[in-house]
Amino acid sequence: MAGVSLSLEGKVALITGGSRGIGAATVRLFRDAGARVLFNYRSAKDTAEELAEETGGRGLCLAIEQELSTPAQGRSLVRRTVNAYGRIDVLVVNHGIWPSHDAPIAEMSEEQWRQTLAINLDSVFGLTQAAVAQMKLQDRRPEDAAGYIVYVSSTAGQRGEAKHADYAVSKGALISLTKSLSSELARDGIYVNCVAPGWVETDMSAPALADPPTRDWIFSGIPLGRVGRPMEIAGPILFLCTPYAGFMSGEIVNVNGGAVLVG
Repeated sequence: MAGVSLSLEGKVALITGGSRGIGAATVRLFRDAGARVLFNYRSAKDTAEELAEETGGRGLCLAIEQELSTPAQGRSLVRRTVNAYGRIDVLVVNHGIWPSHDAPIAEMSEEQWRQTLAINLDSVFGLTQAAVAQMKLQDRRPEDAAGYIVYVSSTAGQRGEAKHADYAVSKGALISLTKSLSSELARDGIYVNCVAPGWVETDMSAPALADPPTRDWIFSGIPLGRVGRPMEIAGPILFLCTPYAGFMSGEIVNVNGGAVLVG
């Protein structure tokens, strides 16, 4: 009897925001699991190309410079994945911005609001729309999933974040999207789940973690007493794209050291 495996051999994964942090850890882990991976970057060209080369090179891992702030750009990235590798089996939506400065709602600029939602949400519509359409077209064995979608949300998407309403709204929307699409796409064999990290050691959180009072405040709200590591988020993402998660869809997997329970 064949055992259940975390292998993604023969699969193609598109991972957005893959050059650094959680995205880079996910690229490495998916390549270790045997998937061919395409990921996008916005500005870190050297870092992205080094990661792609390190994890297999063009035939197995491809870094693409692609802005993601509109639905059209999201659809374009899916097309580029299919053009490169012939199919798409996994979509991991990891990209996003978190404006690090406090912006009370009465003072937040319309420009900031629109930019955050454009990058964190509008582009996701195009990515999802194009990926789902492609997954439905692809040949598969009856016992195999047609595809997997994993959104990277946030603790802020569940309990809000004062002075960062734009970010919290965009991440809360990903949770609603997960719940909506999980039932909509279940009969098509497409699994839709979400991971919700808390504070993680990434470039995005570095300014906050570098400030001692802020760092102390952050740690005080995490029962495990530390922030997460990128690979600790990448692991659950991989799990959700394997037969081990074969009866899971529409789930929000909290990976935040217990923080969401005490906030």
